[in-house]
Amino acid sequence: MLRSGMYLQNRYEILEQIGSGGMSEVYKARCHKLNRLVAIKVLKAEFSDDASFVSKFKIEAQAAAGLSHPNVVSVYDVVDEGVLHYIVMELIEGITLKNYICKKGRLDVREAIGIAIQVAQGMAAAHEQHIIHRDIKPQNMIISRDGKVKVADFGIARAVSSQTIGATAMGSVHYISPEQARGGYSDERSDIYSLGITIYEMVTGHVPFDGENTVTVALAHIEAPLLPPSRLNPAVPPSLEKIILKCTEKKPENRYNNATELISDLRRALVNPGGDFVRTAPQVDDSPTVTISAKELTLIKDGARQREQRDTREPGEFAEPARKQQRKIPVKHRDDDVNPQIERLLTGVGVVVAIIIVAVLLFIVSQLTGLFNKGSGVSPTLIATEGAAGESASLSDTETYMPGVVGMSLDEAEKILAEHDLTVKLSYAESEDYAKDTVIGQNPAKDTVVAKHSAVTLTVSEGTDKISLDEMNLLSMTAEDAKALLEGRRLTVNVTEEFSETAEKGTILRYEPASAAPGGTVTLYVSAGPEMANVKVPTLLGHTAEEAAALLTEAGLVAGEVTEETSETVAKGLIVSQSAEPDSELPQGSAVHYVLSLGKASQNQPKYYATIREEYSFKNVYGPGAAATNIDVMIRFKQTVNGQTVTRTLMEPRNVSGAAILPINYTIEGAPGVLTGTLEVVNATDNTVLKSYPLEFYEAAQ
Repeated sequence: MLRSGMYLQNRYEILEQIGSGGMSEVYKARCHKLNRLVAIKVLKAEFSDDASFVSKFKIEAQAAAGLSHPNVVSVYDVVDEGVLHYIVMELIEGITLKNYICKKGRLDVREAIGIAIQVAQGMAAAHEQHIIHRDIKPQNMIISRDGKVKVADFGIARAVSSQTIGATAMGSVHYISPEQARGGYSDERSDIYSLGITIYEMVTGHVPFDGENTVTVALAHIEAPLLPPSRLNPAVPPSLEKIILKCTEKKPENRYNNATELISDLRRALVNPGGDFVRTAPQVDDSPTVTISAKELTLIKDGARQREQRDTREPGEFAEPARKQQRKIPVKHRDDDVNPQIERLLTGVGVVVAIIIVAVLLFIVSQLTGLFNKGSGVSPTLIATEGAAGESASLSDTETYMPGVVGMSLDEAEKILAEHDLTVKLSYAESEDYAKDTVIGQNPAKDTVVAKHSAVTLTVSEGTDKISLDEMNLLSMTAEDAKALLEGRRLTVNVTEEFSETAEKGTILRYEPASAAPGGTVTLYVSAGPEMANVKVPTLLGHTAEEAAALLTEAGLVAGEVTEETSETVAKGLIVSQSAEPDSELPQGSAVHYVLSLGKASQNQPKYYATIREEYSFKNVYGPGAAATNIDVMIRFKQTVNGQTVTRTLMEPRNVSGAAILPINYTIEGAPGVLTGTLEVVNATDNTVLKSYPLEFYEAAQ
């Protein structure tokens, strides 16, 4: 594991770890050469000596580096430093679609379509370069702060030019296509299937298929009919439902041929939700042939030997028609220990019964062997391997398989390892996801063949002092209440506004991070309401204040700060200048400031002054927690002159500690003949008045 402050290549400074996957860890870093923040994906140490993993990691980098699209995470650099292998990528500040769905429950239909279009655009760019992602899922989609969706983690992507049908079928099992679940050939239509499952989850809040283990879920993708999403969410329009059902057809040839076709229908669904434009293939009742891997068959009948025979294609060739893909695959046996009746059961018309038998037997075996672990909280990944059938490794008396103990208590893990004649070395690390004294990492990896009595390194959770924001129910609060609550927990709060077509202004859209330690920073993303169109600024010069107000209202703008100054050319009471140039454009609802003429300066005109000597303490606002608070503060002066409020800034916005004492020492010249005014201490972030002081003005002696 890399540490904060470390440098790679004397260029990339590691700032913090921001994620971890099955074979890699992701860090936030700063590139000092180009002065930008980046994400660095590092191959885990336990895999750096494994040639197959290193090769897969490099293939990922080479595939991703060839992509350049607004909806795809960019790859900047690929580095091999001996045992350290890593990729430097674009850093996206945002939230995964999975977390977004979890926070909202289910998405508005139009929002879901908009996200799906962006994902499909990224997929289309990859497919044009013959790159299949093969792991499309909400966890691999990032929504940036500006609302742009990017497809990330090409960790399973393979260039079609280097792919063979015998490649291992991978993919998170809840989103895996039927052909991937069978270990068959996958093309761009496999990505379309996974995107269809993702759209289903966006509009319903649930994946369509779930179960106790990977086999149960995978078989559901292969066989089970998909419940129409409108049954779970009646707001799903017919057009989108047909799009989802077409994407998730069991047979690839019945889906969209490419992402471009899908994008076209999604855009039509936006403007015509009830339209009948989605063309689907006629339904034919012909059950597909299912291939059972050698590993699964060995688990069912000890001593069985089976090898799947698949044809291979020339590099760059896409899938043949499904009729050819789904033909029976002959099975060879190294000996005669497999009953021919079982062989006949697994093929032909008895395939459905065979699948049920396989599922039941696998479940029994899994309970005895711990094949399918539960409780990790992570969606399992199905790996259907095509290898030398029946060539299961035989262990010597001095060897054993490394058990998987991640997620177990330390005591439980030590007991299991002792049963396998293994000793334990311990290391400790902070973890938000695992309780204290829970195993969060192991080396060697699960199922590795190790020598008996050798040492196993376990990484154990120390717990965390971080506060869980998800437990605070922030999304139900106003921004002000949420800010006060978080600051009461000694957290610094940044408020960022974003336009939203659906959320009321002031509503909290999301927050980052999900947890934070005291002294840390939390960002609240608050709705600014719908984005307003730009409008043209009218000419205010030479008009009175009343005329200016009418002109601004007509244009969709508002009057801002009004100040006064003498003018040798403009009559008293008329506008001398304005903050925005005439005919320029501003967002609707913006304020335009202007200056009123006081007329020509008079040498004999008396001057009026007010003096104030005060000290302001922020503890009056923030109480005992003031020391942990920073605030942007300004001081301004206001007078009412000729019926208009005139404002003058005495101290520009300045960041001060909440524990500071602010001196207020001013002698202020007011408008001639005006005897009162107000001095205000203002929170410059939200323009709220923290303290108001009345002023009395006196004519200065001549």
